[in-house]
Amino acid sequence: MMTRRKFLTLTAFALPTAAYANASWVEPTNICVRELTLTPGGGARFVHFTDFHYKGDAEYAAEVIATINRQQPAFVCFSGDLVEDKAFAPAALNFIRQIKAPVYGAPGNHDYLSQAPFPEYEKAFAETGGAWLVDCSVVVPNFDLEIVGLALTSLQTLQSPPAAARRVLLLHYPVMADRLGDHLFDVLLAGHSHGGQVRVPFLGPLVLPENVGPYDLG
Repeated sequence: MMTRRKFLTLTAFALPTAAYANASWVEPTNICVRELTLTPGGGARFVHFTDFHYKGDAEYAAEVIATINRQQPAFVCFSGDLVEDKAFAPAALNFIRQIKAPVYGAPGNHDYLSQAPFPEYEKAFAETGGAWLVDCSVVVPNFDLEIVGLALTSLQTLQSPPAAARRVLLLHYPVMADRLGDHLFDVLLAGHSHGGQVRVPFLGPLVLPENVGPYDLG
């Protein structure tokens, strides 16, 4: 699988210098908050973030966590790729612990490829009041809400009937949205595409990782 760093290196001579510089040094650390109203007139305020890919940049990570906390969410959803190297997992999980709301997360491909310690993930997410969801779900009674965590391409989680009036699905690969069959959810939250990695105006993304499908942005 081509990593983001390798992709940027290989395209350095194909892109204009300004675009390459923006993709390499500006966009990866540019935090943008997008607010969406899913239920007009009611519901709970929550935050979704994904693809943290923590590699030791503590200043940037602290800014991400502070931005999340400023939103004062009732809960937080994370859809995979906390780290690429398991050596960074303890520090990344300490940042998760600093979120001032229950955090519910599902794994991404790099969480598996790095062989990160999922028991430590489970402990850290539980300490926030949330849960690490690997092909399982949890009910948030205050909102009559079931949060389901899908492990990559497994659909076994979806065999049971809904456990609450509303359901949120956390999955890493966006293309899985087209493979759910008759299973219905109020909200699907995914990651993996990195917003299209590097986008060219009017053309869109130049290269996408596998299992993104048409859902490269948004």
